[in-house]
Amino acid sequence: MNLSPLDPAGDGSLASDLLALQREAYAVEAALLGDDRIPPLHESLAALRAAPLRWTGAWGDGGLTGAVAWTDDGDLVDVHRLVVAPRAARQGIGSALIRSVLALGRRTVVATGRDNAPARALYERLGFVPTGDREVLPGLWVTGFRHDP
Repeated sequence: MNLSPLDPAGDGSLASDLLALQREAYAVEAALLGDDRIPPLHESLAALRAAPLRWTGAWGDGGLTGAVAWTDDGDLVDVHRLVVAPRAARQGIGSALIRSVLALGRRTVVATGRDNAPARALYERLGFVPTGDREVLPGLWVTGFRHDP
């Protein structure tokens, strides 16, 4: 697996691949939550390309197998998305991507569906601490996590 920066704004083909991967990954989370109202699941290609996010992708034999997107204001890193191809789940891709963000050495926050046990376990295994639950849409709950360097 190779990790490298991604530029979906500047590469339309990459952006299309990333959008397909994002939809695959969030479809799995939607099934776990019993709710498909996860905003990135319904994002358009134009919105993905316009999002002010920094991206790192994971590449394997099958092409793009995972990606992480975040913002960084200099003091706080906010992970907005972590997506792994269902065909590549449980192979350490998500961990590697999150570790690449943690390597920035700043306080990091992330949120995931409250009932997404695999994601919660991943974040806790990497040293994130739960900060609480919040309802982002009626009946759709997420749990926030933070990681201090």
